[in-house]
Amino acid sequence: MESKRYKRVRRAAGIASLLSVAVTVILGLWVTPPDVVQGQLVRLIYVHPPVAWVAYLAYGVTSIASILYLWKRTRNLRWDLLAVSSAEVGVIFTGLTLITGSIWGRPAWGVWWTWDARLTTTALLFVLYLGYLALRRVPADSHQRAVRSAIAGLIAFIDVPIVHQSVVWWRTLHQGATVLNPSLSPKIHGEMATTLLIGFISFTFVYIWMLMQRYQIADLEQRVLDVELEQLIKERRNEPGVGSSQIESTEDVDNADQPSKV
Repeated sequence: MESKRYKRVRRAAGIASLLSVAVTVILGLWVTPPDVVQGQLVRLIYVHPPVAWVAYLAYGVTSIASILYLWKRTRNLRWDLLAVSSAEVGVIFTGLTLITGSIWGRPAWGVWWTWDARLTTTALLFVLYLGYLALRRVPADSHQRAVRSAIAGLIAFIDVPIVHQSVVWWRTLHQGATVLNPSLSPKIHGEMATTLLIGFISFTFVYIWMLMQRYQIADLEQRVLDVELEQLIKERRNEPGVGSSQIESTEDVDNADQPSKV
């Protein structure tokens, strides 16, 4: 069952998300001035980089959780649930990254989409983690699904640093990093920099809240599967002609495939 402490933290994350996003919207739309070159289009910068950052963060959490599941000393099904929950949130924010980038690109470049290095690698990242989520739907026991998903998640994460460094490694239409550039010298200052920072913080709170919500759902889904499995075993025991040794053998296999129970 969900603990009271977990509920309080999740509620606090939700309130922090709502308030910080509201502050970002107010500052981004009405307080900060338009850019000298980009004009009003610059206001997208308070959304686009933060949602891209959250996608990186989400896939990083998925990778760490995957490693912790693959390592036998820390293997626990909860790490697998955390990995898939974070990946789902990451896919949402990657989609938002592509959408907001296209909205910015239409007036800036004259097209909604171009096969720019940053755009292409980001689209590939989106597809890779959609594949990760699709792989989890292939029928298998909990342990096998967790292992193959963890491996797939780690392979997909290789594209994250490629996406980030694409504007450095290849000639690209996409502008270079505004904050996290190689020289670590932010190219934005004053109230615009403050608003961008608040944007990063606010969308990080949104990620935390969404992750906690999705993890809770995943945990409940796993509990339902455990109950259904126990019910099937009981029904199997009551079938005529089924020996107890056969049932015990089946239970041993299930226990081996599920090293830890949620």
